[in-house]
Amino acid sequence: MRKLDTKTIVVASHNAGKIREIQDLIGPFGFTAKSAAELNFIEPDETGTTFEENATIKALASAQAAGLPALSDDSGLVIDALGGDPGVYTANWAETADGTRDFAMAMQKVETALERAGAISPESRTARFVSVLCLAWPDGHTELFRGEVEGTVVWPPRGTQGFGYDPVFKPEGYDTTFGEMSADQKHGWKHGDSHALSHRARAFKIFVETCLEA
Repeated sequence: MRKLDTKTIVVASHNAGKIREIQDLIGPFGFTAKSAAELNFIEPDETGTTFEENATIKALASAQAAGLPALSDDSGLVIDALGGDPGVYTANWAETADGTRDFAMAMQKVETALERAGAISPESRTARFVSVLCLAWPDGHTELFRGEVEGTVVWPPRGTQGFGYDPVFKPEGYDTTFGEMSADQKHGWKHGDSHALSHRARAFKIFVETCLEA
């Protein structure tokens, strides 16, 4: 495993919510981080069929464009009753005809698909959020970190916190959705803690233990 020996990195994302979460997580470690969006980098085509492949595509594109290490996230909602959909196509389900993303529409698509599948009871609506972080260097070296959190899909959406599908995902052991949690509650982790709640925080915890700690 390669250690990260710089405090300047690129957050390889154009997703405002994801950028904010990653910056929240890395901020306490003293990083200076600019996003691919701020740097006007072109979004690479995510042609992979796994979270790992797409995270690697994004991180390498930013690392090579900036000449700096880059940290990317590829994440999605994996629903058992839908055969793992939307999975790596989680963001695609929110795409509209004009190229923007409408997650209210996407959440309705999920609900409609679950109803068609006969997944009405909580027991039949099991799901997990998956996050794969990729840390890439300009020389092409990469490290991958995967985090998952189990839960269920609820309806109607609850809460206005977070972003994406957060209002319809209730993590296992909680009565509230990610959409009803503050950022601190959702991550459930700060450096030195043994527990992390969100998929992204769980992946980030592994990243910290692998690449930042001596």
